[in-house]
Amino acid sequence: MLNKNQELYEVNKIESLQDFYDRLKVQRPEVIVPSLESVINTGHFGVFKRSMHCTANPSPYNRRDYYKISLIIGSGILHYSGQRILVNERALLFTNPNIPYAWEGTSKTQAGYFCLFTENFVHKRNESLRESLLWRLQDCPIMPISQQQEQLFTELFVKMMNENEGPYVHKHELLRNYIQLIVHEALKVQPADTYFKENNAAVRLTSLFMELLERQFPIGSTDHVLELRTAHDFASKLSVHVNHLNHAVKEVTGRTTSEHVLKRIATEAAALLRHTEWNVAQIAYCLGFEYPANFNIFFKRQMQCTPKSFRKEEVPY
Repeated sequence: MLNKNQELYEVNKIESLQDFYDRLKVQRPEVIVPSLESVINTGHFGVFKRSMHCTANPSPYNRRDYYKISLIIGSGILHYSGQRILVNERALLFTNPNIPYAWEGTSKTQAGYFCLFTENFVHKRNESLRESLLWRLQDCPIMPISQQQEQLFTELFVKMMNENEGPYVHKHELLRNYIQLIVHEALKVQPADTYFKENNAAVRLTSLFMELLERQFPIGSTDHVLELRTAHDFASKLSVHVNHLNHAVKEVTGRTTSEHVLKRIATEAAALLRHTEWNVAQIAYCLGFEYPANFNIFFKRQMQCTPKSFRKEEVPY
């Protein structure tokens, strides 16, 4: 059972994909660890059975640098950003890189499935999930489901497993569609009051900030110029003092408001370079950079390469 000292100690740690696969290979040595280069370029998606990953011990209480959707079949306690959420028999769980959490199984059976994916895997052109549950489920990420709904989501996860292991050349596009389908099916599910929740104003404010940030994307034309680029811009839009916003976001996510904004702008810059024929000056202008030289410096700092060299890279799909 997790105690408060464990939570406070682990909250600022971030589990990477490498950490996840290192833990998984202890039980499944045959699992192939994705290369860092492929994760940076095209993103990463993986889907697994929970029985091969869940153990009797609680998972580490920390943030992950990937998104995760779990179909939980079994009972347990979700420790989630100061909350203690009870899960009985079956549920869907949506988690993201912003909120620390841990799973503590309380039943002998821990079945079901889960998929995980990086931010750049879903941030492809016309494939954004920014309006979905992935960013809205900040207060309560658990959705209890019925036995009939369990069957529906099981079928979707099985299809994802089959496609992920198959040779179809456009399988990543299809997998993104399956993620969308799971999210839309989940939107029909109403969560029940089976958990204890603290009144966390910081979580709610962070959720509003993240949603406001995501609503600015994708950039659809060269006439579309980013409006909100600084912590002060977002604080003004949310009618709060910038120090209050910064404190809330840092408390909940472990990252500053500016770090989130800069990372998201870099992600969009990479998408525009990869999926449009706009020149660098046009992309820089849309993202709020007055001079292309400033954009080049920003992009190299965020992506460790220049916009020109990034665009020249041939990335397989």
